[in-house]
Amino acid sequence: MQSVKMYSTAVCPFCIRAKQLLKDRGVQDIDEIRVDLDPGARVRMTEVTGRRTVPQIFIGDTHVGGCDDLVALDSRGGLLPLLGAA
Repeated sequence: MQSVKMYSTAVCPFCIRAKQLLKDRGVQDIDEIRVDLDPGARVRMTEVTGRRTVPQIFIGDTHVGGCDDLVALDSRGGLLPLLGAA
């Protein structure tokens, strides 16, 4: 399974929803980077993604986007293959 990295905050409902969807799809470990605890992490996230909102989700080297993007990817049937890509 591909590694999953997520930029998030503690109280973001979209972050919570995205984490739950990933767990429902078998992801056991999410490298969660809390931008509310580390302002420098938000700067790095913005530089890499061009976005300031959380969550920002990466599966392997692929930037999936935010929660709505993750849900759409799953609805199209693309999430499980991406998670399983080696």
